[in-house]
Amino acid sequence: MELRQLYYFIEVAEREHISEAAHHLHVAQSAVSRQISNLESELNVQLFEREGRNIKLTPIGRIFADYTKTALKAIDEATKQVDQYLDPHRGVIRIGFPTSLAGHLLPTVISSFKENYPNVAFHLRQGSYHYLIDAVKSREIDLAFLGPVPKDDPQVTSHILFTENISALLPIHHRLADRDRILLSDLQSDDFVLFPEGFILRDIVINACKQAGFTPKTMSEGEDLDAIKGLVSAGIGVTLLPESTFYHSVPRYTVKRPIEIPQVRRTVGIITPSTRELAPSEKVFYSFVKNFFSRLERFES
Repeated sequence: MELRQLYYFIEVAEREHISEAAHHLHVAQSAVSRQISNLESELNVQLFEREGRNIKLTPIGRIFADYTKTALKAIDEATKQVDQYLDPHRGVIRIGFPTSLAGHLLPTVISSFKENYPNVAFHLRQGSYHYLIDAVKSREIDLAFLGPVPKDDPQVTSHILFTENISALLPIHHRLADRDRILLSDLQSDDFVLFPEGFILRDIVINACKQAGFTPKTMSEGEDLDAIKGLVSAGIGVTLLPESTFYHSVPRYTVKRPIEIPQVRRTVGIITPSTRELAPSEKVFYSFVKNFFSRLERFES
């Protein structure tokens, strides 16, 4: 069974006339008749029956036509997807991102990209640090923004876009609120508000506190930035958050203070699978992101 036979079959079925179908297909009438005959022989059924000068579908022919139309629509859609895949100015890019980069970085990058490539679409997936790495490896998503950037994983290629400081967020009436900067060890008696276990930002805070000589007391947890900031605003405890999470503003009833010792920082970047080549539109986006932050770094320096 050939695709040509199926296209000829649907054309004849819709027009109920072989010569009209042949004219529309720009082929000889004998070619259409031959392909229909071959299709009927292969299926071992009669698809058409004569009705005067026209022909019409037999009952089994109508059933076969319904399924054939569905199949041809699927093939046409698949062909369109391949065309989009090969066109760097079209296609769909599946991007993963963590909650800490959702507020400013991701909207800024995508909106800038869309100004230059309006026909590229995005499927966005928020997830935890380790989920995003696994999703890139399994091809569930095409690439992901992450902080910190993973090292020494042979299945992903990592590119650092920038490095940022992590600061302390304190309730406005905290005893250290009037200082310009603090030592992390000054917070060893405080209650901490952290992300739950499995979140990379929790690990960063705990490791930084251990570097300062203590293990933080975790009294409350929040699964997103708004929850963490809200709990600090309510005076429940203190926390540490990356600078990019304060881009728009510092929450009400809180103060943000730089940490002098130890210096707590994280890398932020983009990861792609090392086991496959990126599609043309994905390559364009990947290159755009790297150039975007390279220009931003030069401007800020």
